[in-house]
Amino acid sequence: MARSVAAAVFRRVAASSKQSSSSTTLSQWTTSACDVAGEEAGNLSPLLRRWITKSAFRKEAAGSTQTLPKGFGPKKSGGLKPQKYGKELKAAPISIPTPSIRPPKVCRGVMKVRPPVVTVMGHVDHGKTSLLDALRETSLAAKEAGGITQHLGAFEVSMKSGASLTFLDTPGHAAFSEMRARGAAVTDIVVLVVAADDGVMPQTREAMKHALSAKVPIVVAINKCDKPEANPEKVRQQLAAEGLELEDIGGVVQVVEISATKKMGLDQLEEALLLQAEIMELQASAEEDVHAVVVEARIDRGQGPLATAIVREGTLTPGQFIVVGAQWGRIRALRNMLGRQIPSAGPSIPVEIDGLKGVPEAGDEVVVVANEEQARKLSEERFLVMEAGRLERLSRQNSDSDSDSLETEEEKSEKKEMVVLVKADVQGTAQAVSQALEGLSSAQVAVNIVHAGVGPVSQSDVALAEACGACVVGFNVRAMAGAVDAAAKRAKIKVCQHRIIYHLLEDIGNMIVGMAPGTKETRVAGQAEILSVFEIKGKGRECRGATKIAGCKVVEGKLTRDSRVRVMRSGEVLFEGPCASLRREKDDVETAIKGTECGLVLKDWVDFQVGDVIQCIEDVRRMPKFVSSQSGAVRIEC
Repeated sequence: MARSVAAAVFRRVAASSKQSSSSTTLSQWTTSACDVAGEEAGNLSPLLRRWITKSAFRKEAAGSTQTLPKGFGPKKSGGLKPQKYGKELKAAPISIPTPSIRPPKVCRGVMKVRPPVVTVMGHVDHGKTSLLDALRETSLAAKEAGGITQHLGAFEVSMKSGASLTFLDTPGHAAFSEMRARGAAVTDIVVLVVAADDGVMPQTREAMKHALSAKVPIVVAINKCDKPEANPEKVRQQLAAEGLELEDIGGVVQVVEISATKKMGLDQLEEALLLQAEIMELQASAEEDVHAVVVEARIDRGQGPLATAIVREGTLTPGQFIVVGAQWGRIRALRNMLGRQIPSAGPSIPVEIDGLKGVPEAGDEVVVVANEEQARKLSEERFLVMEAGRLERLSRQNSDSDSDSLETEEEKSEKKEMVVLVKADVQGTAQAVSQALEGLSSAQVAVNIVHAGVGPVSQSDVALAEACGACVVGFNVRAMAGAVDAAAKRAKIKVCQHRIIYHLLEDIGNMIVGMAPGTKETRVAGQAEILSVFEIKGKGRECRGATKIAGCKVVEGKLTRDSRVRVMRSGEVLFEGPCASLRREKDDVETAIKGTECGLVLKDWVDFQVGDVIQCIEDVRRMPKFVSSQSGAVRIEC
């Protein structure tokens, strides 16, 4: 409602402004909104009411004496009470969230409107990258391994209306939770993509949680509405059940039905994003101190370390000395997302920074300093702080493991460790893969990541793996050089290279299952019933008494002479011990299978009775299993 009315208001006021030489008055905005909506102002969407109220405040600040029509301004108690989804909702006071990274309170430059940073989030294979492809008119999704996004990408898109938006594309697989959280932390608006034929899924809920925790407004895009099995109404009900206040039921969350492949509803999505940005009044100064955030980092074969950052305040220019996390450098070149060099990057512009001495961590902030000496000093100080924190965490983990008294000495001796060295194409992916592999740790096998870096597998990686007995995991990196491959084979180092995350997790999971010691268990291998009892009194047996033989019939499984035997009567265990003799007719046998009759003699037990049950007990080891869910989550089940 708010989206369509606002778009119509924009068009109507623009048309009236062309016909009249006078400036647009507040009455034109408010009258147009009520006329287009075709109802009382109090029944309009809270989002549209908020937008018109903010417009009025700006007019009054400029000296206008116009007043708002009845129904605008702060919402009084009572509110809307729709019954569309089976429950009554009350309109809450409207509070438009601000971005998690706020601009400085004191601004030395002129504040100008900046483009919003929009993060596209949602479940895997719900069409996030396809939506961006439709907006950019590209075909990136078809080039991705497995058809799923596996790193965080930033793009600047020029819309049909002439407006510019910065988009962040986040992975939807369960292994990339940290990347989704990072994308929500640097954004202004979150586009939550939900497939109309699939509905709300685990990563959809996780994306909602990240957006709400970062206090970022959400715009819902229900994708794949062109499919015959699409059910947008069901998706709305699921989102409402998750606590999302949709516009259709009096809330502030806009919902747009789209089809990325058919390019349906993209204009409406653009209107919704621009309306939300208009309400938030996003502003920044290009003259402020630089404030930028790294969203990805990687090593290029020809250019060295590269960092993709989004500028929040100020302007980045070549020649500046910067410190990013514990890394520093002098900006050699700035490139846009098309790989073309640009002279500068202002607020909300995604840019690739060339000139760093090392690869920073995803999420690090970019700080501009005066000269090289300050950059070196600040970088060294940060490195010492990070190293001290790492050693403290390692010491805490060791103390926790030493104080763990729940495991027996036998369990501790049997627990194994899988040492892994991770190499990936970008820093954020290396972090995500490391966390996903550590999540495969179980009570029997602990996964220890000794190193996570960026770039192809090198000679030094093979040497480190050989020194600590690690296997090497290369994710989305180019093939090893011939010399490196030969060195890995000589050292008998296991190297796993993959381009799709769930193939990697499945491969490593199977390796963990293969090296796990298993859990000791006892199981019933066979069961027999005593049909008669025989007693033998022979020469030389007076001192030991008579020997009793249990005449049995095997009713399940098999009896084995070398196994332990359990005697049960009325469900109670009377004896458990070794078997002394197992015969069929007059021959000693090793086993007696189901349906055969046999004679059984036990050591230290002669009190047999007809009807007793004989169970053959075997010691086995139950091996863990690699389990993957439909949502993409994986685990080792012991």
